[in-house]
Amino acid sequence: MPIPSPPEALAPHERIVAAAREMFCRDGIHATGVDRILAAAGASKMTLYSRFGSKEALVRAALREEGQAWREAFAAEVAAASDDPRARLRAIVPALAGWFRGGRFYGCAFINAVAEHTKGEPWLRELATEHRAACRAFLAGLAGDAGLAHPGEFAETLLLLIDGAIAGLMVTGDEGVLATAARTLDALLAVEESAGA
Repeated sequence: MPIPSPPEALAPHERIVAAAREMFCRDGIHATGVDRILAAAGASKMTLYSRFGSKEALVRAALREEGQAWREAFAAEVAAASDDPRARLRAIVPALAGWFRGGRFYGCAFINAVAEHTKGEPWLRELATEHRAACRAFLAGLAGDAGLAHPGEFAETLLLLIDGAIAGLMVTGDEGVLATAARTLDALLAVEESAGA
């Protein structure tokens, strides 16, 4: 599948980040050379190195942009599902399903990046931790709005459920993973509801 070229209306450095995001997520960071990114972006090495200085800095910029875009799209899907806070929690799995079916599902960009690098890379762990903290804050907000007793703890549990669903979808390509995730989420919410009764 050819890499789509970023829109010409973007500035050259923005086209570089857009092309890098797509290639890093789809093909992997190690498998994606700078020359391929520049060819897709229609940009020069001078622009790349004057704006970013190195491939590592470009990886940082691309992952941060990917994380922000993913979180915004995910939050919008969940918010659009319902005004009811509990229904919004249950909308997490359908939001994952929409991503999976949307034509740009390559798994979690941060899990993938950490997995393909030396596990001691502190800068990659830092980026992944940033993304995870932002996701956790969003989920804790949902849990708090739903009146759950320990929203932070519930958010951690939801993160594990989401990570597991993403990994399961990546490995199997089987949407049955989503049905299992939905049943698990329903069970977790039932436990919370009975504890609060």
